[in-house]
Order: sequence, then C-alpha cells, then structure tokens
Amino acid sequence: MIVGVCIKFAVGALCIVLGLLIWLKRKVSLLHTYHYKNVKPEKIPSYARMVGIGLILIGVGICVSGVLDLLRSSLWWVALIVGFVSGLTVFCVAQKKYNGSVFG
Repeated sequence: MIVGVCIKFAVGALCIVLGLLIWLKRKVSLLHTYHYKNVKPEKIPSYARMVGIGLILIGVGICVSGVLDLLRSSLWWVALIVGFVSGLTVFCVAQKKYNGSVFG
C-alpha cells in the first residue's frame, strides 16, 4: 500500500512539475512536436498556460487520490477520475483551439 501511495505522489508531482514548466517557462518543447506545430508563435503563451493547467490538474488528482488511499478511503478513485478527466478536457480544448485539431 505504501509503495502504491509513493508511486502516486511521484507521478502526480512529475505531472505538476511538467505542467509548471510548460505554463510558466513556456517550454512547449517538452511536448511532442505535433502537439504544437500549428500553434502561432504569438499564441504560444496562451497555449502553454492551458496545457500546463491541464497537466497540473491531472497531477493534483493523482496526488489527492494518493492521500485518500493513504487514509484508507474507498473513494480514492473519484479524485483520480475527476483530476484526469478535468485535466484532459483542458488539454484537449487547448489542442483544438490553438493547434486546430486534438490529434494532429
């Protein structure tokens, strides 16, 4: 159980750090090139902000699910699903809005 919680914290922290780097440092190069190849240079800050927030939401959801799992709550999966779905939604909206397509 402790190993699983540690893995959740590590993965969640990694997502949060990557989200912060993309958002605050505008390091869209951390993403694959097809994610940002059609984004206009003047739109990179807005795109990086939305993608970063999406990754941060996913990371927070993973970390909260780890806390709930540590507290032996049987609803740890709710935080995981809510964080993942909300983060993925923000990421997909950013892709569609700034890249023109979710998949390319």
